[in-house]
Amino acid sequence: MISNLTDEELLQRYKAEGNSEYIGLLFDRYALLLLGMCMKYLKNEEDARDSVQQLFLKVLSEVNRHRVQYFRAWIYQVAKNHCLMQLRKKHIRYQEEITDQQMPAPAAPEDTGRFREKDQLLENMEQALEQLNPEQRTCIRLFYLDKQSYQQISEQTGYTLLQVKSYIQNGKRNLKHLIEKQPSHKR
Repeated sequence: MISNLTDEELLQRYKAEGNSEYIGLLFDRYALLLLGMCMKYLKNEEDARDSVQQLFLKVLSEVNRHRVQYFRAWIYQVAKNHCLMQLRKKHIRYQEEITDQQMPAPAAPEDTGRFREKDQLLENMEQALEQLNPEQRTCIRLFYLDKQSYQQISEQTGYTLLQVKSYIQNGKRNLKHLIEKQPSHKR
């Protein structure tokens, strides 16, 4: 019975046979988790439901392009990135509406410099994060950005607690080194 197969087995069968029923089963397993996560980020049930549907289509089109070891962690990351992009689009539209309605007072020169520094730091951090190995990157994002515990990360990714702790510690150290090596980093 195919419903008894593990996530990885369903994924392997989908990649081998191209039968979307396997992805459908995987998606059914995580649909509620994804809906809850989308609700957490988007704060709107209709937007969250639309996002879950979009995620299903995205998974169908992208899963063959990626080497997915842990489907749950991968789909969670895809969903999170999707939600963040939706929020970013809403924010941009909102900013455009505000700009059209009224022009805000220009920022003081010292504020502009601080904003640029923070933007640069965030950009450097994101670039460095992408250079970490997938395990470290996943654990770092879940721990620091999603505020999950070691136990939650372990349950979500399938890593042991010791692996999670190691990936976070090594990832944090590697992240610091990567940021320090970037040319725009000030010492």
